[in-house]
Amino acid sequence: MFHKREGMKKSQFVSLVTVFAALNVVSDSLIGPPGFTSGVWYSWIYLVAPITGILIGPYAGFLSTLIGVTVGHFIYPRGPYEFLFTLGAPIGAMVSGFMFRGKWKKVLLYYTMLLAIYFVTPVAWQLPLWGMWDVYVAYLLLLIVAVLMAKRGPWKLKCKGLICALATSAFTGLEADVLFRIFIFVPGQTYWLFYGSTVEELVAIWGAGAIITPIKVVISTLVTTTVGLPLVRAFRKFYSRYLFPLEGGTGN
Repeated sequence: MFHKREGMKKSQFVSLVTVFAALNVVSDSLIGPPGFTSGVWYSWIYLVAPITGILIGPYAGFLSTLIGVTVGHFIYPRGPYEFLFTLGAPIGAMVSGFMFRGKWKKVLLYYTMLLAIYFVTPVAWQLPLWGMWDVYVAYLLLLIVAVLMAKRGPWKLKCKGLICALATSAFTGLEADVLFRIFIFVPGQTYWLFYGSTVEELVAIWGAGAIITPIKVVISTLVTTTVGLPLVRAFRKFYSRYLFPLEGGTGN
């Protein structure tokens, strides 16, 4: 999929991937502050992944984040099983990149498929429904954006439109990461295959995750929106429209 650079020069692609991969390595190598080492993310990767996909595109963002978390997990080991779960970060970066470029159909398909598989998994019926409330909010927001884009077209990157695009893209990307990890943990049965947890223990994990993880999502969304405003404007001046092919796009 990485050959789809839409006219982007190979040298630009390589340089952007390299720079953002290094940034992701540093972020994933640093443990989070006290009290934030539970929930989905143990490092600072959740602050960097959304803006990576937004700035350099879904495919380059996926590759940069994948390199970053792979190397970062060797620098700051979290156990062999975490290499599987951390694939959620590259997926989240890719989803943020797709959303920012108005490619909502791909994102909607991803959310719908994983949520459907989750709800047909028997053990999911024993878990509290509110434990994934932030994912439901992201899915509802995605549906609203899909309807609006289907009628009005992709984002208009003026001031207010850019802020909305950044916040929505970051939020849906982060929750796509969360959803992937949930998919591996529950429908994938790794809660007992890897960790030997019982359903009762899984319920307790669900309660803790419903508090800590959304806080991190809000923090990352705010950071992405704040730093994204000047960064997007700067990137649009120096790189081709590959990075921001929004106006006049189809949203497909």
